[in-house]
Amino acid sequence: MNVDQLSDTDKERLTLPDFIVDTPCFIILEDEVRHNLQETVRSSGGINRLVPHVKTHRSPWLTRYLVQEGVKAFKAATPREVEMILNAGASEVIWAYPTMNKSAILRVVKAAANFPNATLVGLVDSQAGFDVWRSILTKDTGFNIKLRVDLDPGMGRTGIEMSSDAVELAVSVHEADRFDGWHIYDGHVQDVDINRRTQRFNEILNKFNTIAEQASLRGCTKDLIAGGSYTFSLWAARSDARVSPGSWIFSSSQHQTELGDLNWRIAAYVLTTVLSERNGTITLDAGSKAISPDMPMERRFAGIDKIMGIKEEHSIVIAPQYKRGEQIAIVPRHACTTAYLYRNALVRTSDGKWEVREQLGCER
Repeated sequence: MNVDQLSDTDKERLTLPDFIVDTPCFIILEDEVRHNLQETVRSSGGINRLVPHVKTHRSPWLTRYLVQEGVKAFKAATPREVEMILNAGASEVIWAYPTMNKSAILRVVKAAANFPNATLVGLVDSQAGFDVWRSILTKDTGFNIKLRVDLDPGMGRTGIEMSSDAVELAVSVHEADRFDGWHIYDGHVQDVDINRRTQRFNEILNKFNTIAEQASLRGCTKDLIAGGSYTFSLWAARSDARVSPGSWIFSSSQHQTELGDLNWRIAAYVLTTVLSERNGTITLDAGSKAISPDMPMERRFAGIDKIMGIKEEHSIVIAPQYKRGEQIAIVPRHACTTAYLYRNALVRTSDGKWEVREQLGCER
């Protein structure tokens, strides 16, 4: 991943602090976050249709900011994220992680009890999963807890197949007076070709419409939360779904090269220092503990010419424009999992000041 794949404007915005910073350091640009929110709201069809996922930033202050701006519903992956959202004052939390773990469910149910004016929504993708929830919830407990049926649109990770089995599961939840609607995450649809992406999206939409209609004849709502970075605008334009646009808040080097039409800007990066030079390469103090290792090594971040190797504490790269002691802004290909590595972020505020703000880090 070459720095030239970022726009000149984005490269100019990666302003380095004018004071000494301990590196590696996770940096957030507040103005770019605000810009990304405006653009995402526009592509979502309005702020009331936006259901952002907090796993993409894991930031209490960003969650509070979004609540203040009018976002009412959020998705979460972990119990700690559920707690963070409720503490931020949101009125609806979708725990978008169908689980069979009774301990985790009990923790989330307890969190919901502490915020009776908020609605907590869990996901189920099997009768067995629903039975776990039903063993915990009674008519006299969890009055603000609902459940959605998680559908598998072909990703093959979680979700029940979009078939008659999904209808029967929805009816079971509905008859227990817990059914809140449907959930689809189609993160496997990442075609750069918009025509191919739209074709695959339409196939998913048609399947959903079929089962939703069948379930509605038996009293179930058609309400849907759907989408990821590559499909949320399609869901917004071609359905009534509320949408979850993925890693929009920070964007990433991947989004900059593949989703330029969404007009997102780089809002977070990792600041790293050049430690050493040898044989045409330089060594950075940001390794796999500073940049998430979930992407192939050669595509893990932008900001240099070529990645030659990555270890725990170091990256060896080709970037002849930099010398020992200089600091470089490198842009993760996957900002979500990089944010997970940091307990604090250095934030450039809208008034040009720098502040250290708390992140959840790896708390679950």
